Amino acid sequence: MKRNPRLCCLTIALAGLVLSSGAPNDAHGADLPDQRTLTLPELIQEALAKNPEIQAARKQWEASASRIAQARSLDDPTLQVQWWNAPESFNLGRSQNTIIGLSQKFPFPGKLSLKEEVANRSAEITEQALRAKERDLTARVKQTYYDLFLAHKAIQIHHEQVDLLKQFFEIANARFRAGKGSQVDVLKAQVELSTLYQQLPVLEQRRDTAQAKLNTLLDRDPRFPLEPPQQPREGRFDKDLEELFQIAVTARPELKAGELAIQRNERSRALAFREYLPDLNVGFQRFQNFQARDGFGAVVSINMPFAFWTKPKYDAAVHEAAAAVAAARADLHTAENLTRFQIRDLLAKVRASWEVAVLYRTTVLPQAGQSVEAARVGYRTGRTGFLDLIEADRTLREFQLAYHRALVEREHRLAELEQVVGTDLRESL
Repeated sequence: MKRNPRLCCLTIALAGLVLSSGAPNDAHGADLPDQRTLTLPELIQEALAKNPEIQAARKQWEASASRIAQARSLDDPTLQVQWWNAPESFNLGRSQNTIIGLSQKFPFPGKLSLKEEVANRSAEITEQALRAKERDLTARVKQTYYDLFLAHKAIQIHHEQVDLLKQFFEIANARFRAGKGSQVDVLKAQVELSTLYQQLPVLEQRRDTAQAKLNTLLDRDPRFPLEPPQQPREGRFDKDLEELFQIAVTARPELKAGELAIQRNERSRALAFREYLPDLNVGFQRFQNFQARDGFGAVVSINMPFAFWTKPKYDAAVHEAAAAVAAARADLHTAENLTRFQIRDLLAKVRASWEVAVLYRTTVLPQAGQSVEAARVGYRTGRTGFLDLIEADRTLREFQLAYHRALVEREHRLAELEQVVGTDLRESL
């Protein structure tokens, strides 16, 4: 075979440039066995302690809890001073009569306790809203954590592909020098390597974006460096629909809030009925009379909610409270139906993602690895072309990434399922 000396020199020079390039090796240290890795439980704990959304929701709960003491308290007492038959000069010290009174309004028995219960249920609903935000934040931290893992894994697979393609380049160059291969194969290897180097900035951008998002959830500087995450755990998820729904009934904050809303509105309806009953206003007075004996007095008064011109107002309040009870029950039923659907949908997605991952791990990846090895041996012996070797390697890397993407997809859906159910389910794996 006749070779062009210039092309041969160019090939040798390019080979030295490609094989001496240190760019792909920079990220290999990210996967050394002794390097620290991010621990998901610690990140979740930090996020729950520092995330400003959670802090705001916690303060809202504290504010709502502070309304309980206000609801059970009596109205302010009233202090009165009256002057009667005062001279035209309004010399109050020479008025004929001075009356000093102190009065207090006492609601009909049961009204204050019902107001306290309404405020208490409202505070408990706000607490469940806090728990729901915590579950939502936990799910987002888990999903972003595994997005970061996938980004690191994509970079690792990319560098492995570069390293393997360098070996292919050496094989093609050795065959070309020995006169058994084609110059085209060497150039194809160089083009493939250049293409891989162009993909690296995109992969690093995805990693940096996932890292910045995770730092934001932790209330850190987005540029804060993070260690590589741990690999998702493997294992079949065995809980069924009814078991998960029963867990959700007792653990999901949204369903607890629905139950509490019914209880609060029932207390509000009972309070609306109590408003038909009069409140008592009791007052004590001290009389100071000019040039006469002083004395004491008492005043007792009630309001009249049963008057025919005020009763419609209280009737409307009762109807409003009854409608609120019915609406709360309907909302809870809707939430239960939605929860059952979400569990069924996410459970199917979790299992499907796991089946796909198992298929890749047990069948597709071993076969793809055998294809690469067969293509390598075939190319060395001249039975297969260089394009077959490159294609087999590219397919293997795509399958490796698809396998880890299936694992991450299952973690995403599992995080959503845990949010719907209201508790951690990873011990089931």
